[in-house]
This record gives sequence, structure tokens and C-alpha cells, in this order.
Amino acid sequence: MGLIKENSKSVLEQWVNQFSDELYSWAFFKTSSKEVAEDLVQDTFLAAFHKIDSFQGKSQPKTWLFSILNNKVIDYYRLSARTTKKNFSLTENSGYELSDGLFNSYGCWKNNDINAVWDQEQELLDNPDFNTVMEECMNDLPQKWKLAVTSKYLSEKKTEAICQELEITASNYWQIVHRSKLLLKKCLELKWV
Repeated sequence: MGLIKENSKSVLEQWVNQFSDELYSWAFFKTSSKEVAEDLVQDTFLAAFHKIDSFQGKSQPKTWLFSILNNKVIDYYRLSARTTKKNFSLTENSGYELSDGLFNSYGCWKNNDINAVWDQEQELLDNPDFNTVMEECMNDLPQKWKLAVTSKYLSEKKTEAICQELEITASNYWQIVHRSKLLLKKCLELKWV
């Protein structure tokens, strides 16, 4: 370990050359933003440079760097959640209410045209047009909602881990997931079908 501390600059240069692409890919997957991903990778290497003395070699350098990056991603979403409005208004941002068109005048669920299409799930996932619209709809969600949905359905994380990352209760998490699904369904009905 003394060798790493003595040659920290050259070791870090080697790590930058070796792991930058993988770190960037992961950061982009987690944030869907080229600029944010680049900043997070840069922050990761900067933190690694400052903390190189704490690297004990108990794990591989790649594992250590990914651990730093994951913490940077969590910090990014925590900061963005704090800076967004606490009371997100769906009408301000997307022009429709969450419940618009979901219920009839008696308060019963409406049978929407998209319901028949949902049965063709595999075909939808292979359709690039659908994926483009789905990505647009995901990007319309508030950051915390988007992170909750991607963590649950794409990263397949456990509820406890997601709640800890987002600093929310389990009931708040399930409410976010439920509202996100309703909003995504409504968005897809408007933009895709």
C-alpha cells in the first residue's frame, strides 16, 4: 500500500485511463445526463485523489472507485431533491392532472385504449418508438420519482435500499411509485397511443 501512496499521481492516472469509460457508462445510466455523468466521474476521481491514503487494497481499485461514484450519484439526487419544489404540481409541468381521464363521472375506472396494448409487453420493449416516448415520459417525472422507478424496475434494488438512498419512508416510497406509474401511463396515453 505504501507504493500506491508514494506514486498516487501515476496510479490515479492509470486508474483514470483504465476505468473512466466504465464509470461514465454507469453514471450516465443512473442520471440520463451526459454532463452530469461527466461531472460525477470527475468528482469521483477527485475524491479518490484526496482519499488515496484511505485506500487499503482490501478491494480492487475498480470496486473502490465505483463505491465512490455510487455515493456521488446518491449525493447528486439528494441535492436535486432538496432544490426542487416540495409540492410538485403536475399541471404546471405537464399540463394535465394525475387523475385526468382515469375515472368516469361515477368515480369508476375508465377502460382506456392503451390497456389492450399493455398485454404486448415484449413487443413494446423491442419497439424503438415506444422506448423513445417512454424515456421522454420518464424525464418528465420529478428527479426523486424517476430515481425511485429506475432503482426499482431497472436496477431491481430492494425497497429498503431505495428508501435509504432517497431518505424517505417506505410508505412515501410506495406512494411515489404508485403516482409515477399513473403519471407514466397517462403520459404514454397522450404521447404514444
